[in-house]
Amino acid sequence: SSAASDVYKRQLQGCMAVGKTTAARYLQAHDPQLHVCFEDNAAVIAEVKHRGLDKNCYADYLEIQRLFLQNEVRRWQVAQKYPCTVMDFGAEEIVFYTLHYPKSKGLDWGVEELRRALAPELAAAQGCMPEHILFLDASDETLRTRKEGDTARTRGFFEHYRNQLLPLKREWFRNREDTTFLQTDGLTAEQEGEAVLRWCTQWIGMNR
Repeated sequence: SSAASDVYKRQLQGCMAVGKTTAARYLQAHDPQLHVCFEDNAAVIAEVKHRGLDKNCYADYLEIQRLFLQNEVRRWQVAQKYPCTVMDFGAEEIVFYTLHYPKSKGLDWGVEELRRALAPELAAAQGCMPEHILFLDASDETLRTRKEGDTARTRGFFEHYRNQLLPLKREWFRNREDTTFLQTDGLTAEQEGEAVLRWCTQWIGMNR
């Protein structure tokens, strides 16, 4: 296992606007032992636009998710070069989204049907799972306040994500034995970063 070979993989999860990327930047600034792998889907998004793929079309959706799943495998391979990596989202996020986004949009593409259609890509992504996941959570009021305070992003997908995907996502991750939830209501960005850093160093220490 990765723990046995002194390679530690941690994952930050959570809702849009919860402060995940800010926490990841805090880790990067405060612990030089940690390699922080930020979410990077720019190449995938560019390819989707170049090919004119439509995620509301079943055949196109499969192609889009293949690209995203393959991208996570590449990110994971890069992370193997570092002894301690914390990933800002990762394979488990893309697997969740692949299987549950259609349901959130009322599309009639069942989870098992998607599992069959994308079996090789999902299997490859399954091999890229972290040992531990920290799910940053917050109330709807906190999420909305943080979203409105972040003028650097438009977050046009926020309402759908919060209302339709987030309930499914919370349930998905609560059923995983490798996931810890951190409630971030009332925490400043600094306090949230400190809490995430404590969690990371605790798990690394436990595995040594």
